[in-house]
Amino acid sequence: MKASRPDDDRRTDALSRQAAWHQEQQDVRDELTARVWLSADPSRRLRAIAARTGLQPEQILAQLAGQVRMDDTGALTVD
Repeated sequence: MKASRPDDDRRTDALSRQAAWHQEQQDVRDELTARVWLSADPSRRLRAIAARTGLQPEQILAQLAGQVRMDDTGALTVD
């Protein structure tokens, strides 16, 4: 017997919710929480940049982490 249309819709919705839940779980596993201690000079520079941009220091660090690249020698650069 063929499933009725409402049953198909419920199954599709359930599969969609399950896929979204699995993606959320993967995203949680991929997140990184870090506690960072910076010396005085880099800390002052980070706070000054944050004050000028209106962002929180952790937002500045997250943006830097998203832009950092490693060259062939292993040196890190940010465009």
